[in-house]
Amino acid sequence: MNKLKAIFTDRRMLIVFSMGFASGLPLLLTASTLQAWFKESGMDLTSIGMLSLVGMPYTLKFLWSPALDWLVPPFLGRRRGWLMISQIALMAALVGMAFSSPAQSTMVLASFALLVALFSATQDIGIDAYQLEILPTESYGLGNQIYILGYRVGMVLAGSGALIVADHASWTATYLVMAGAMGIGIVTTLLAPEPKAQGLPRTFVEAVWLPLKDFFAPSGSHKGKVIWVLGFFLLYKIGGDLASTMTMPFYLELGYTKTQVGTIAKAFGLWATIVGGLIGGAGVIFLGLRRSLWIFGIMQAIGYLSFAWLGKYVAATGVASLGALGTAIAIENLAAGLGIAAYSTYMGSIVNKKYTATQYALLSSLMAVPRVFGSAPSGYLATQFGWFGYFVFCALVSIPGLLILFRLNTETSSVSDRDSDSVESGTPQQAPIKNNSASFRSLGNGGSTPVSSRAHHNSLGPQA
Repeated sequence: MNKLKAIFTDRRMLIVFSMGFASGLPLLLTASTLQAWFKESGMDLTSIGMLSLVGMPYTLKFLWSPALDWLVPPFLGRRRGWLMISQIALMAALVGMAFSSPAQSTMVLASFALLVALFSATQDIGIDAYQLEILPTESYGLGNQIYILGYRVGMVLAGSGALIVADHASWTATYLVMAGAMGIGIVTTLLAPEPKAQGLPRTFVEAVWLPLKDFFAPSGSHKGKVIWVLGFFLLYKIGGDLASTMTMPFYLELGYTKTQVGTIAKAFGLWATIVGGLIGGAGVIFLGLRRSLWIFGIMQAIGYLSFAWLGKYVAATGVASLGALGTAIAIENLAAGLGIAAYSTYMGSIVNKKYTATQYALLSSLMAVPRVFGSAPSGYLATQFGWFGYFVFCALVSIPGLLILFRLNTETSSVSDRDSDSVESGTPQQAPIKNNSASFRSLGNGGSTPVSSRAHHNSLGPQA
């Protein structure tokens, strides 16, 4: 209990929360909030639909993530320097949006929105890397949930909050307020400690090639087990990806209204996920990573069966009960929060801190594969199996991801044990970065720290 109290009172958790807020704030300002501004300005639906393209940087951020591992700004250090650059640029781009108009300067506004997405994605790379390097493995699952809580607060401000401000003031004033709110991220970056790092890439080629070599080579970090690592990431949560794709059609077919689904999902689903994540993060600390992956993985698979029960219950009673809906959503989301905590902790444990930004960006992209492609046949499967059989299938399809843990037990337990001391000490076990240059530079051009040939894992790791 003292250990858990020490983690919750660790100021790094407050830093993670504040960075989550800064990460969540820009997202809706280039999505639903911007769409509302366009609609109110009389823009046609085609133009509004095209706005989704400004979000491309979020899906392509892995392309420039090596630069954040390779280059060190001349101030604040490698991680905080990049965070400061992206946050100041974000604030400036939001100000640019504030003084643009959908009707009179559509392309100018869209260009500023694209810049917001670009700098926001860059900030996300930096924040992900910062968390990986500042938090030890055992506390990363809990830290990630605190980050998500801050992320959701930022989204609420940029979504509901911005719409309320716009209803009582102008859109210019609204976006200026949002730009000012980015100051929270800037202050956090200034006050946060710079994590110490190991040897860094000496050239851009090394920044791209070495992370891939470290991850995929038989002699790299995973010692020839990379196929099992990749299989785990593709299969551990595939049941949840399949289930979540069909839940809305499922609810509506049972007879629930959109208002009922929206209200219950918000009241029960959101908080159940947050509570599950916090419990799961604490559970990783007390149970260890290996046991948590097993226990929480089984629980999240069982959680999918709550939807199968809901379908049978409504069919048997003939009543679309709000209590039954809330129960099913709460159970599934609570179990999902537990699984996410263990999943994100493992994700952080396998990232080599020499290449934090690059490897984590690649893994983040990999996480989207089952959600995008694995869920494609979900409608066909639901039609063939029926709702009960479909959600049972979602539970069963989670089993292969659990079985892969037999091949990963050594890695997960050793990483967790190795980093357990750093939770109490609060000091990342890394070598310092030397940065005496007065301008951007590659660490290979004098004064660089040699890149070790021995892979070394360290601790950790949404997407709204």
